[in-house]
Amino acid sequence: MKFADLHLHTIFSDGTYTPQELISESVRSGLSAIAVVDHDTVLGIEPAIKIAKIKNIEVLAGIELSAEYDGLEVHILGYLIDYKRENFIDKLEVLKENRIERIYKIVDKLKNMDVMLEAESVFALARGGTVGRLHVARAMVSAGLISSTAEAFRKYIGDKCPAYVCNFRFSPSEAIKLIKEVGGIPVLAHPYTLNNDELIPKFVAHGLMGLEVYYSEHTQAMVNFYLGLAKKHNLLVTGGSDCHGNAKTEVKIGSVKIPYELVEKLKEAQLKI
Repeated sequence: MKFADLHLHTIFSDGTYTPQELISESVRSGLSAIAVVDHDTVLGIEPAIKIAKIKNIEVLAGIELSAEYDGLEVHILGYLIDYKRENFIDKLEVLKENRIERIYKIVDKLKNMDVMLEAESVFALARGGTVGRLHVARAMVSAGLISSTAEAFRKYIGDKCPAYVCNFRFSPSEAIKLIKEVGGIPVLAHPYTLNNDELIPKFVAHGLMGLEVYYSEHTQAMVNFYLGLAKKHNLLVTGGSDCHGNAKTEVKIGSVKIPYELVEKLKEAQLKI
């Protein structure tokens, strides 16, 4: 039986694996297919695909777009996208700049709490990739301000924490539309993080096509619930580990494996768009 992990990040967003390391780890984990879904960027896709051809593993072109709904951060995964489309890349540049602004705002909030972190230390970790909260957390650990990235999210930068900033330019409906414009399948990432399942039918009305049912932080009860919700709204089912390499050491590639038939269903759905 073939298995896939459809939620992996590289150094081009907030992961620590290069595309080559990502492919090597995926092969070692016994996967037949993976999806590179970096935050708001497609730069990791092409190098991953080139290496994967040699290693005999399939790479799905993907992205994880950041959106905002009533102050709530929403992540929309896009699978099987035409990632070379010029107008798509231009719109991603806007998001990249938006993320840079966000870091300055988070750092200012931290300073108001007497947590002295320099924005430059965060950008240094991002190394030109799309910058996010995980970079902030890692920079805080490096500066000795906290003991772990989990502590950073729990005390300072997690949703609704005092230094949290949302500040994203896209609404979920805009993110969904953008993914469809480049031939992709829009899927709601880690739905449990919404803490509001009533929003899901609203996103479906705007064209959402799938739910990330199988996820490293979903309990079996959550999996069962979202499977039922997917069936009710005729949504595709996906899943993945959300591995960020050494940035989230407890989440390994392939810790969530989904049967390859779910990948085939994604491909079938794409043909009908």
